[in-house]
Amino acid sequence: MAVNLGRTGVWYFTDGMSAVDAAAFAQHVESLGYGALWIPETIGRNSLVHASWLLANTSRLVIATGIASIYNRDAGAMMAAAHTLVEQSEGRFLLGLGVSHQPLVEGVRGHQYGKPVSTMRSYLARMKATPYQSVPAEHPPEIVLAALGPNMLALSRDDADGAHPYFTTPEHTRRAREILGADKLLCVEQKVVLETEPEMARQAARQAAAMYLGLENYRNNWLRLGFTDEDLASGGSDAFIDATFAWGTVAQIRQRVDEHLIAGASHVCIQPVNVAGRGALDMGALEGLSPGKSGPVSYTHLTLPTKA
Repeated sequence: MAVNLGRTGVWYFTDGMSAVDAAAFAQHVESLGYGALWIPETIGRNSLVHASWLLANTSRLVIATGIASIYNRDAGAMMAAAHTLVEQSEGRFLLGLGVSHQPLVEGVRGHQYGKPVSTMRSYLARMKATPYQSVPAEHPPEIVLAALGPNMLALSRDDADGAHPYFTTPEHTRRAREILGADKLLCVEQKVVLETEPEMARQAARQAAAMYLGLENYRNNWLRLGFTDEDLASGGSDAFIDATFAWGTVAQIRQRVDEHLIAGASHVCIQPVNVAGRGALDMGALEGLSPGKSGPVSYTHLTLPTKA
């Protein structure tokens, strides 16, 4: 793999920041030693345009889309943008693609939401068939797919450079690595709450989980992992919250990151959730969990759960 993500990165919405503040945030993430900053795309900034701005304002940090929706631009435009960003940044851009969700694609964008795997397969084929006649980068763009189920993970293995699972567990990471094989990127998002008081931590987690609990793609994945409809009701059971969020001390959160790495993740991007409420950046969590403050990973004391 040409892109150098490092062991850990940060996943965060920067739409609430001005462009100047977002650049300063990316610079701080870089200074803390994280390998990558993952930015989403929903109904705010164009993630590829914003990636260009963040790349221009950093020097080592990888900027990755987590994810750019295939319904927001045609395949040729997506491939041209990826080539451009990789060349301009000397290899510091990673393209994460996803099919998004039916309510957003149809209800907001006005497109017809196709079958996820076949739609993504066709889109990737069109990307690969797109000519690009400009100065080439040293290495072609690398692509990871937002993949949860086994079929999308298999497509990530066969037609892309790896997968970017979101809102999952170490058990899902283990299953994903089995499907992907040893050589593909497996970039896992992990939500973290730096709070040791259980009620406060779980309350913050439930606020963060609320927008996802009604989305079919996520629910299907959680059910495959062994959760029940009851686990996913009323903001999520304690068992669901504790399995999908890492909360507690810095050491406890680091242990969850290590569990993903042991299970086969090649990169874990943490998403800090602030007990102060949605939209508030928990800089304390980012600084406390920064790679510059971490010691070597110890595998001897960790065991993966048999259930999520």
